[in-house]
This record gives sequence, structure tokens and C-alpha cells, in this order.
Amino acid sequence: MFDTTACPIQPFKEHSMYPFFRSLLVGVSALLLSTGLAFASDVAVSNPKVRLMPGDIPSAGYFKLHNGTNETIKLVGARSDAFGMVHMHMSMKKDGMAHMKAVPEIDVAAGEDFEFAPSGYHLMLMKRSAPLKVGDEVVITLEFEGRDPMPVSFKVVSPAAM
Repeated sequence: MFDTTACPIQPFKEHSMYPFFRSLLVGVSALLLSTGLAFASDVAVSNPKVRLMPGDIPSAGYFKLHNGTNETIKLVGARSDAFGMVHMHMSMKKDGMAHMKAVPEIDVAAGEDFEFAPSGYHLMLMKRSAPLKVGDEVVITLEFEGRDPMPVSFKVVSPAAM
């Protein structure tokens, strides 16, 4: 018979290093969530930025959406407590004039990326609920058909940074 009372090895949970490792795990998790990279299963968002415009001029949100699933995903909208209205738009030129058109949904094929970038697709962010400044972060929740909503932390940048 083996006498466990004389054994110097304790279960890990009772070990003096357990609180340290638990804190380390929580810290690493928080760091990963704050890096601007958000994951919802195999759908990822990278480089999320909000271009801050002065006064009441609407701002724009840009990011890259990666579909790492094996099926097409459909982005159907976005929302944010930082803005009263969030719409998906596409910028285009027609007869030498810049125009924008609302886009109700965007399909992203399996394994593909879709970019929201200046002079192209963007989130139109209107009616700020509070003043923002460069360096702030705002959460914008992306909404998909048949998938859970995906909150993403967007960094507020100056128009010159775009």
C-alpha cells in the first residue's frame, strides 16, 4: 500500500503556485481580447479602426473580416452603444462624383477575407452618444445571419492615420 501522507507531491490546486498560474491565465486571456483581434469560432476580425471626424460629422469603421469556416457567412449589420446609428455602406464614384450606397448584407465565402477600407466598404457611424478622442476604444458588435453576434473593440484614430 502507498502512503499518500508521506508523499511530497500535492495536487496542483493545493500547490502554492496555483494562484499565480490562475492569474497568469486570466491575464493572457485579457491581453488576447484587447489586441484588436476578435474570434467567434472560425470568424476573425483584424485591424479594427474607427476614423474619427470632427463635430457631428459621421465617422467610419474599417476592418478585415476573415471567414475561416467551410461555409459562406453573411454579415447583416452592426450596432454600438457609442453610436446611435450604425450602417454598412459602400463608397463609389459615378460620373466623377463620390457616392455612398447602403448595403443590407455582405457574403464572405469560406476561407475568404472581406475588407472594409477607405473608398470602399465601411461602417457608417452616426449620432455619437458621447464625445470620442483619438486613442479611445469603442465596441462595435457585428451581426451575422445564423451566428452569434461578435463584439469587437475598435481603436479610434485620426483621419490622417487612414
